[in-house]
Order: sequence, then C-alpha cells, then structure tokens
Amino acid sequence: MRPRAMTKLTFGAAAAATLGLLATLAPTADAHQPSEHKPELKRIGYFTQWGIYGRNFQVKDLETSGTAAKLSHINYAFGVIGSDGKCLMGNAPGSDPWADYVRPVDAATSVDGVGDTAEQRLAGNFNELRELKAKNPGLKVMISLGGWTGSAHFSDAVRTDAGRKTLVASCIDTYIKGNLPVDGARGGAGAAAGIFDGVDLDWEWPGSDGAPGNVIRPEDKPNFTKLVREFRTQLDAYGRSLPKAQRKHYELSAYVPTAPAKIDAGFEVSRIMRDFDFVNLQGYDFHVSGEKTTAQQSALFAKDDFSVDQTVKAWLRRGAPAHKLVVGMPFYGQGWTGVTGGGDGLGQPATGPAPATWVAGSEDYKYLKKLADSGTYKLHRGYRNGHAWLFDGTNLWTYDDPTVLRTKASYVRQNGLGGAMVWSLDGDTADGELITAIDRGLTRR
Repeated sequence: MRPRAMTKLTFGAAAAATLGLLATLAPTADAHQPSEHKPELKRIGYFTQWGIYGRNFQVKDLETSGTAAKLSHINYAFGVIGSDGKCLMGNAPGSDPWADYVRPVDAATSVDGVGDTAEQRLAGNFNELRELKAKNPGLKVMISLGGWTGSAHFSDAVRTDAGRKTLVASCIDTYIKGNLPVDGARGGAGAAAGIFDGVDLDWEWPGSDGAPGNVIRPEDKPNFTKLVREFRTQLDAYGRSLPKAQRKHYELSAYVPTAPAKIDAGFEVSRIMRDFDFVNLQGYDFHVSGEKTTAQQSALFAKDDFSVDQTVKAWLRRGAPAHKLVVGMPFYGQGWTGVTGGGDGLGQPATGPAPATWVAGSEDYKYLKKLADSGTYKLHRGYRNGHAWLFDGTNLWTYDDPTVLRTKASYVRQNGLGGAMVWSLDGDTADGELITAIDRGLTRR
C-alpha cells in the first residue's frame, strides 16, 4: 500500500487551464495497449444488460469498435439481490435470464461469427463475453451487483453474519462458479464458470438515501465493511480451492459516491480499502436535469461545488490509497429545457429535463455529438474547470467530449490514480471515439 504522504495531488486548477493544449498534444496514433497485455492503468467500462434491446448495443460492438482492446475490465450491469437476501436469477425484478444466458445470438451478431445452437448450455450476453475474452486475453469481466434501482435489499441482507455469508455464497455460486438455473437446454451447474473474474458492489447507498424505497440503517456503515470482508474471504477461499493450474485472485471493487456526507454515512474508508482491489469513484451526476437550475454534471474542478478533484481528495483524506481510486467518467449528458436568463445558459433557471432519445434529461454522447455538429447548438468550455456544455438558447446539455476526457485521463495519470471507469459503453460512437480519448490520455508519456 502506498503511504498516504505520497498521494499528494499535483494537477491543480491552473494546470486545468491547459485543457486545450493537452488535447492538442495528445498522440494522433492509436496508442492503446495490446489486448494480450494488461494496461498499467485500469480502463473499466460498464456494459448494460438491457442495452441489447432498444439501443441494440451488443457485446460484439465492443470488438468491432476496437473498444475491447482498450479495456482492462468490463463491469456487467447488473446482478440482482432479491428480497430473500440472495443473488437471484430469474425470480426478482430487474433480473433478465433471457438477456444473460438464454437468448440465442445469430452468427452476424456473435463475437466469433458462429451462431448459437439450441443445444448449448450457455448463450446470450454471457457466452458473448466468453468469446470476447477469448479474443482479448487479459480482459476481465466483473459482475456488478445492485445499481440505483437494485439496491433496495442490501441493508436487510447484511444485518447479520449469517445473512452476509448467505448473500456472498449465493453470488459466488451464481456468477463465479457459474451455477445457473436450468432453462431448457440452457444453464445448469458450471454453465457460466470462467466468465466472471470478480465482483463489483454497486450498493447505492449504504447509510444514506438512494432510490425511493431503499431500506437505510445507521448500521449499514459497519455492515458494509463486514460485507466487503466476507466477499474478500469467500472469493479468496474459492480461488485457492481450484486445481493448482486454475487458481486465481478474484478481484473485488465497488462503485462509491462523491458527496462527503454519503462517504461518511456509509464507508469506513481505511478499513474497506484493505479488502478492495480498487473502487470506482462517482465522477458524474454532480447535478441532474431534475434540478431547477442548470449546472455542470461532471466537472474536473469546481469551486464550492462537487467535482472530480473534490471527490478524489475526499477519498484520499479518509485514507484511501491513490492507486486504488478509479475515476468515473460519463458517456452521456444531463440536459435541461426552458432555460432562461441568457448568457451561456449555465447557472440559469429551467423548466425541466430536456427531451431525449430514451429518457428525458439524459442523452448518450453519440447523440450529443450530432447536436454539437448540427450548428444549432454552441459548444462552451470551462477551460479552468474541465467541462463542456451545449446551449441553443433554450436547451442545455452538460457532458464530456473527447477533449474533456483526455484531460481527465491526464489528471488520473499525473496524480498516481488507478485509472478510469465509464458509464456506460453503449453511449460511445460506433468507432469508440470516447474510449480512445481516455486510452490516449492514460497512455501518453
């Protein structure tokens, strides 16, 4: 573990003013690490289970876009914690076995170009991830448990030692051992073995408000620490139990908040960081389209407001080692409509979330890029603060473009942090414009 005294941040606000210069100096060649070599800094991308439907974003797209070769980890969102305190597949809201392992994938959509058969035990996204890993040695896949709408049952599940043991054992059984419910020819014991290389905890949030209806208790904070310890213990034990040639270290991570109040309510930082391989810092949704005033959602620096730099420093002050902090970056924007007050639109009153392709107030980067290129919107940059936004006089979108992401990646590299995480991969362009910008920022010397 790196001594805390060595985690001093060196990339200050003055350096952020060189955002444009950093973008200009970024390498023009594709500088990503070879897929068979683990990148020095982590590049983590969330793949959404449901993205295969309306967005038609398939696992194969990660290969054809070149994205997979630029990633160290894929976080598969999400595994479900049921009301019985176990990892569940198929009998809980949010679970979708059809997408996970039942759906037959045809040859044109398959990573290896071979269509699924009716007889094979594993199909769907899980089998495609297996094929993707075969083409990209060293790429790891983590199962992310919970999420914003899937964290309701964590608090109940982890109240007792027996509950924690049961929860962890069920998650390892389902995802690490790959024991899936039988669905016709699909599933069965060990059907998904070898797909997942670790567990990512997305409890949003222990000890403080998350989605409406979530159970919250003051004791969530110590119970979360115990949950992390239980995952570390059981993952290590299972890794050691494998035949000698197959033994491995299963990684453990978490998605963690930016607000100091939420950190203090739910996380015993110095204790949990001993058991985590890394944590993914919330680097977005600092402000959201449901608010009455437009604001930045993901600035690198911001005076008297949430920011990436503020988040990093908050975790460092509480004892987290810099090299275990992975900075979250958005592949989408937050948007407002009915903006009045003139100027560049930022910090002005608005009537509500802006119309969007899927959900009002939230838009994928690939669509925002079209708005930026349309000539209808003007692109604004906060050069000192490291963020960008689009404004047409009525609608405003705050988001990260390649210039911003290269700067954030440089910040990660210059400050000895652990890497970059993105939510979510389906927001990128077909040629992987955003992940390429991050990759170049992380690898530039």
